[in-house]
Amino acid sequence: MEGCLKTAVAVAVAATPMTISTDSAYSRSHSPPSSQLSPTSVLVLPPPPPHPVVLSPCAACKILRRRCIEKCMLAPYFPPNDPHKFTIAHRELPESSRADAVSSMVYEANARLRDPVYGCAGTICHLQKQISELQGELAKAQAEMVNLQCRQSNILTLIRMQMDQPPLPVSPPLQQQQTLYDNICFFDDNANLGSLGPLWT
Repeated sequence: MEGCLKTAVAVAVAATPMTISTDSAYSRSHSPPSSQLSPTSVLVLPPPPPHPVVLSPCAACKILRRRCIEKCMLAPYFPPNDPHKFTIAHRELPESSRADAVSSMVYEANARLRDPVYGCAGTICHLQKQISELQGELAKAQAEMVNLQCRQSNILTLIRMQMDQPPLPVSPPLQQQQTLYDNICFFDDNANLGSLGPLWT
């Protein structure tokens, strides 16, 4: 009996290394070579779960107390960190000023159609340029007017100076000619009287 047990134990011990060697050979034959292993293939981590994105409502929707959708049209222009910007643009006007506000909005819209880039600013710059040019022309006209006024005053001064001067005296030859002419006229008158007959006979 004891001989049978020893024989069975010996057979079991002898069979155990064969099993281990067979398993190790199988693992070596089916495992990839160490040169083909990469760090990522050895340890593959699952992707982290996506964090929930909390969308902050834009300043417009926040002030108007409405739900801000994902593609809100006002969000690019009124960010949530600048609510004062929308407060200024969305202020309520008194009823007396609403007509003027509408007129200005219509004018700005038309200006934006004519000039999509600058709008009213382009119109204002154009008008300021015209004002500067007209002011330059006005300054030239005023300078020319002052020059003409100075010329006119100089001419009037010369005329007054000539009028204030005494008349020139008559030269002696002219006086002699005047006396001779008077004597000739006197003699002619006497001759005409002598040719006439007496008025009484």
